Amino acid sequence: MGSNGTFLDNEEAPTYAPSIPVPNVQELVRKDPLQVPQRYVREVEDRPKDTDTSYLSSVIPVIDLSLLFMGNNEELTKLDLACLEWGFFQVVNHGVAKQVSQKMKDAAAEFFELSLEEKNKYAMPSDDIQGYGHAYVVSEDQILDWSDALILLVHPSHYRKLKFWPNSPKGLQEIIEEYSNAIRKVATELFQSFSLIMEMDKEALLGLHKQLVQAYRVNYYPPCSKPDQVLGVSPHSDTSTITILMQEDDVCGLQIKHNNEWVPVNPIPDALVVNVGDVFEIWSNGKYKSVEHRAVANYNKARISYASFLFPHDEVEIEPLSHMVDSKTKQQLFKKVRYGEYLRSSMNKKMEGKAHTQMAKIEG
Repeated sequence: MGSNGTFLDNEEAPTYAPSIPVPNVQELVRKDPLQVPQRYVREVEDRPKDTDTSYLSSVIPVIDLSLLFMGNNEELTKLDLACLEWGFFQVVNHGVAKQVSQKMKDAAAEFFELSLEEKNKYAMPSDDIQGYGHAYVVSEDQILDWSDALILLVHPSHYRKLKFWPNSPKGLQEIIEEYSNAIRKVATELFQSFSLIMEMDKEALLGLHKQLVQAYRVNYYPPCSKPDQVLGVSPHSDTSTITILMQEDDVCGLQIKHNNEWVPVNPIPDALVVNVGDVFEIWSNGKYKSVEHRAVANYNKARISYASFLFPHDEVEIEPLSHMVDSKTKQQLFKKVRYGEYLRSSMNKKMEGKAHTQMAKIEG
């Protein structure tokens, strides 16, 4: 650590978890659009059902970031309720320029249209999570997700492993950088509001991170001839503090768990979807919960989604903040864990709901 309490720029880029190589889903579909190999078929109880909860999508809170930024109390109350009741919300007037988002979407679509040989120049190595491929594959017999991904660490910049940053299509690296910086600004503004609803000084939450680490995951979900038998991404909660997701405007795929029902998050044009992650749950002593979510496949359309994860430095010890544990009424629900250990322990398991949060739970 540097003398001013920040982490040094010459520290090594961390490695994360190993993953077993598996087939490329996009290529499977290219070769035979009707084929759904057994490795992707879910148990009946885990398959997406046809129950209609889509009416609930319109109830998912929408927060106006420009009002939050001006310190509007009504919007702060809305944010508090969104985190309490849903753990998910959409933000509008967030300041990310439309042309920045559009450039990101266009370039990513172009990247996934490249030949497999070209994309594999950036293939994820066997011992880490950066690059193109699949993460969280820990055994040969686990059921696989119907998606491929490009995963990169974008901040701090000395964590970047640029050999995994595609330089095709031309300018993609700069577009990722520009988009990620814009998202980072949104996150920093949100952290100020989160600090306020947690009754802390505006800069407190950001300070707790020591170093705000930002990872970026672009998911590609090919069309699927049997979308009711597969999942694009298994149900999980995020190990981040918060996650900020950009969706396609015209293809729905994200679903969140609310009152034990799966509710689709229908895209609002130009909005970003924000969700509470495990770190936020632990710091708030369970007041704000990280919520399980999953992605479903689509019969005739491919879908791309863009997830930015914001989380603390590996060395930060996370535990409930003392003022969030009211001695009269509440007990501390989580023990102190080093964030890097928490993150890697979750990555060494397959994504399975909220199972990984047990590591930090105090046994009652």
